[in-house]
Amino acid sequence: MAVHSATSPLTQRELIEQHFVEHRTMVLDIAAFLDRLDRAREIDASDDFRLIAFRKALQVLCSDDPSRIHTIQMILSDPRSELLPELDRKSAFGAYPTQETETR
Repeated sequence: MAVHSATSPLTQRELIEQHFVEHRTMVLDIAAFLDRLDRAREIDASDDFRLIAFRKALQVLCSDDPSRIHTIQMILSDPRSELLPELDRKSAFGAYPTQETETR
């Protein structure tokens, strides 16, 4: 088994033993959310920037990207660094519309 620098002090098996049930619950919660979306009365949010970001984040989550947390954080974050003239509500949405979703 490979050993990495800057690793967790726990082994993979120890991490699974300590955290599997908690994260299993989170995965089931996400599955339930997606099932509810599929069974919604009206399918009207395929272009919603939050759902688009959520699906992109799930793709990264299921990848072998060694920096999954950073990549997902950037997908769900406002990329702007300039100060706004006044407070807006974008941060309250948990995702930020990209140029491609803003034009839809």
